[in-house]
Amino acid sequence: MNIKTFIKAASKLPSHISILAKGPTGIGKSHIFHKLADELGYPMIDRRLAQMTEGDMIGLPELVDGVTRFAPVNWYVRACKEPVVLFFDELNRATLEVQQCAFQIVLDRELNGHKLHPETRVYSAVNEGSEYQVLDMDPALLRRFWTVDLEPTVEDWLEWAHDRKDIPRVAQEFIKTHSNFLRHTGEMEPGQVYPNPASWHRLCETLIYAGLNPDEYAGNKSMPALLLPLSLGFIGETAAIKFIGFLQDYTQSFSAEDVSDRYPEVKDDIASMLNEDKKNDLIEKIMLYLNSNHENLTLSQVSNISDYVKSCPDEMIVNFFNLIMETKKIQLIKRFHRHFGTLITRIVKTNPKMQSC
Repeated sequence: MNIKTFIKAASKLPSHISILAKGPTGIGKSHIFHKLADELGYPMIDRRLAQMTEGDMIGLPELVDGVTRFAPVNWYVRACKEPVVLFFDELNRATLEVQQCAFQIVLDRELNGHKLHPETRVYSAVNEGSEYQVLDMDPALLRRFWTVDLEPTVEDWLEWAHDRKDIPRVAQEFIKTHSNFLRHTGEMEPGQVYPNPASWHRLCETLIYAGLNPDEYAGNKSMPALLLPLSLGFIGETAAIKFIGFLQDYTQSFSAEDVSDRYPEVKDDIASMLNEDKKNDLIEKIMLYLNSNHENLTLSQVSNISDYVKSCPDEMIVNFFNLIMETKKIQLIKRFHRHFGTLITRIVKTNPKMQSC
């Protein structure tokens, strides 16, 4: 299941239905659940069960009025007092004792007599694959979850990365052009480094911190000496070499913001430098931008984007407007309909084949 579908479906579940997300490491499961928590409007408590003991779950014993009881840990107390998203990561790498505690929370929505808040959600994730050392999950526990196999798409990752300041634009363009390097899907040799969404994120963070932002070196044949060794340690040899080669051969491209915020300034450059394929790529970037920023669009930005799209071939114009309609975002559709409604009608009447575009 892709991320958009998962977020949409998961947000409709009742609070007492727990979720179990399965997938290989590094696909960004914790980021996905953070996004779901934001969608629900709840804070998220993130616990990696593989690093926890039974005491980290149930707390420590205390003597109260001559009776011994367990004092619950602070994060669990919060989940009992207010609605939160309680996220248990690496559930199948936890010890049996920790799994049994998780079982009681999922099954009974309580632990040692302390009940969860009625609106608290309990979500879990497991890593799958022959390269992981995991414990078999109790079937009685598994059947208590809404279980889903997460398969984030390249489009999911690009949309997530688009508005982040720690993912350089050229890294996003590399993944878009060479999508097979986002995540290694073949056999994995022990001790070898392979790329995945999480490792790309760590690489980008590191390069920016080190003053080696790839955006600043793209198109230069001579790369900083540390760029390759740093890349090797995060994404492995094959991906690192391909990425460095992409940086060296990089040619100027344009972002959605270039169009929305300063199209009159870059209009001539776009017309002279982009062929039809590149213009279509730019429309795809604009759609990613609109999906993330549609609520904050100004009239000037809508006008700039419309002027750019109108400079494209008729088929691209119709395709752009179809994509706008598919968003089902009423205000976004209204804003662009003012610019394209009459034009689309004229194009379709002139070219009947466009009706199927």
